Amino acid sequence: GSRAAQSRGKDAPFLSSFPSFFYISLYLSLYIEFQSRYPKRPSQRNTKYLPPNSPAQLRISSVSLPPSLHRPAEIMGNYRMCGCFVRKFSVIESGPPPDIADAFRKYTGGAPVMFPDQLRLFLAEHQGADDGTAGKIFAAILQKRHHLFSRHSLTLDDFYRYLFSPDLNPPTIADQVYQDMTKPLSHYFIYTGHNSYLTGNQLNSDCSDIPIIKALKRGVRVIELDIWPNSDKDEIHVLHGRTLTTPVEVLTCLRSIKEYAFVASPYPVIITLEDHLTTQLQAKVAQMIKDTFGEMLYCPDAECLEEFPSPEDLKYRIIISTKPPTEYLMGKSSTRKRSKSQKDKDSDDEIWGREAAADSTDREDAIPYQSGSESSEGTDYELLSGTSDYKRLIAIQAGKAKSGLKQALRVDCAKVKRLSLSEQKLEKAAENHGEEVIRFTQKNILRVYPKGTRFTSSNYKPLVGWMHGAQMVAFNMQGYGRALWLMHGMFRSNGGCGYVKKPDLLMDPDKLFTPKSQLPVKKTLKVKVYAGDGWHLDFKQTHFDKYSPPDFYTRVGIAGVPDDVVMKKTRVKEDDWAPVWDEEFTFQLTVPELALLRIEVHEYDMSEKDDFGGQTCLPVSELRPGIRAVPLFNRKGEKYHSVKLLMRFQFV
Repeated sequence: GSRAAQSRGKDAPFLSSFPSFFYISLYLSLYIEFQSRYPKRPSQRNTKYLPPNSPAQLRISSVSLPPSLHRPAEIMGNYRMCGCFVRKFSVIESGPPPDIADAFRKYTGGAPVMFPDQLRLFLAEHQGADDGTAGKIFAAILQKRHHLFSRHSLTLDDFYRYLFSPDLNPPTIADQVYQDMTKPLSHYFIYTGHNSYLTGNQLNSDCSDIPIIKALKRGVRVIELDIWPNSDKDEIHVLHGRTLTTPVEVLTCLRSIKEYAFVASPYPVIITLEDHLTTQLQAKVAQMIKDTFGEMLYCPDAECLEEFPSPEDLKYRIIISTKPPTEYLMGKSSTRKRSKSQKDKDSDDEIWGREAAADSTDREDAIPYQSGSESSEGTDYELLSGTSDYKRLIAIQAGKAKSGLKQALRVDCAKVKRLSLSEQKLEKAAENHGEEVIRFTQKNILRVYPKGTRFTSSNYKPLVGWMHGAQMVAFNMQGYGRALWLMHGMFRSNGGCGYVKKPDLLMDPDKLFTPKSQLPVKKTLKVKVYAGDGWHLDFKQTHFDKYSPPDFYTRVGIAGVPDDVVMKKTRVKEDDWAPVWDEEFTFQLTVPELALLRIEVHEYDMSEKDDFGGQTCLPVSELRPGIRAVPLFNRKGEKYHSVKLLMRFQFV
């Protein structure tokens, strides 16, 4: 009996507190439900929380919306709180921003529908489009959304949906080649890959032709292959030397290049070979290249070119670029000491160490840049007697700055060449020999590659190379990150053909461009971020937040010369799958020719790192003025199906 009394005594506090706990839970549940339906601050009210048919929901600026715009809310489901409370949210498509409603009213004269002539006038005056596009756009809109009684006119809803369609209203100029493609190759930035065969990191990922195929489909024009003998020294593998990467047959890579080289672009594909082969295997790979590509292979008659051909002249051609083959005669010493300049060599060798040569020297390390010259170590070198088949395949002769950077940057009027620098060497060259680098790249080709410590296949800032005229800024295309987004943005230019003509300021021999110099503002770009949409279609309900809809904000900025670099952001829009910001930003540009517009969307998280919601990068020189739909991409640069922003671009 006493034990039972003691038990009841222990349970009594819990039993006595149960009614209050029940009422508190009920109150919290009702409070959360009330807050989700009726926000406390009318000034920050969101239409998705408003009761159906409320005045605020039906009002867009001073223009009454047609009945077709009011649709039932799309239920996004419930968000569970603390295991027992439920918050219900829905998405109601927001109506046109005031700017769009005002433009519709202006060009229709206040009428409820828009006719083809009125759309043509809007496109000419507001969007900077020519007369020829209006009819096609009008027909495309009607094909997608037509009404039973108004087949030859557009409602405000149709007009808004057209402006918010990336297919009908893209942010950049037409997806076609428009630049002059008849200049020498040195006049163009070229879409360049680094270790193009790697599927992942630089240490132990697989080597395959799949990354090569993906790169070519994206428009990459320079493919790098590291070619090594197999263990028996009788076959040729492609792999990242002195690592645990698994090899792939060189013939597999060559055949894939042939099949996919011109899927995305008709302009030439350049294969840069990092050659670690013996003389016998060089002859073997030369035969493979000839057999695979046949007439597609560009082999110049002259041993050295005085000027590079143009992309137009080289359409549908394959170009080989590597150092000319050499052989060495051993000197008095069987081993040679490496000078400081040799140690500061290829980024791979810095990290992985140098492999002892068996039958032949490492072809990248054999000689200083000037063919046939004596090395500083006292070992005599001489070119192979006669011209081998392998040597005849090399259209762009390459080298590295083994005998000093200043010497390597000298311009030879009698021949052109390709010089390779690591990202660190480029930074030093830009700091100490900036004008010489720009002058060199006006006639010759400069290739920049990542430093060897980028084990995860990360990338560096490409603008340093582009500002100094470097044509081949080589990137790890299998990675991702902001640097790679800039690369994607740059080569969206010129129809995505993989060749972008360098601005005239980098090609003027009389007035050399200096990136760090103080320059006057040449253009002012105004960017307005209206709204975003599509996340509820491409992401799971709880992808961003388990307990409520996402809190999105947009970052907008410029990548370019140092004086132009800036990043700005909108306010955070809370609990909204279809956020409306309606904010404008101004950017003053001194070198708009090299400027890229960076756009990122993030989801604010108070306790953790903000979530990623999409990105894109657009060349400022190709922005189309007016109100535009901007599609967003994921971290790897793949386009989302539905996620997009509505923005306005103005140059003043």
